[in-house]
Amino acid sequence: MISTNNILLRKIILFFGIFLFNKKKVKEKEQEENEQIFNDLLCRFVTDGSGKKIGESVSINDDIMIIKSGARFLGIPLKHIKESKKNLIVKGVLDFDKAFEMGEKWRASSFKEFQEESEGT
Repeated sequence: MISTNNILLRKIILFFGIFLFNKKKVKEKEQEENEQIFNDLLCRFVTDGSGKKIGESVSINDDIMIIKSGARFLGIPLKHIKESKKNLIVKGVLDFDKAFEMGEKWRASSFKEFQEESEGT
């Protein structure tokens, strides 16, 4: 005979199995939605508040949008980016020195990762 403790234990395992499985599905769905939002922000022209073109969005690193501006890369926090119909707009005054510093930090780390992948294959 199956004891009541075994039945209770099986019910608890089943409950937590279902709970954890559903939690994983929700987390995966949230991740997919975030990826879609980020993808919608890429490959778009970025302008300042007066409409002057700054560059094109090429990547998102944590909460920093990476913008290719000529031969340079600029890093701008996402909280300073506003969407319009066709392009993205930087809200407020842009500190180009700080943006260039963040963009170059991203470029250096991305280039390093690319080199390591190339050497490994």
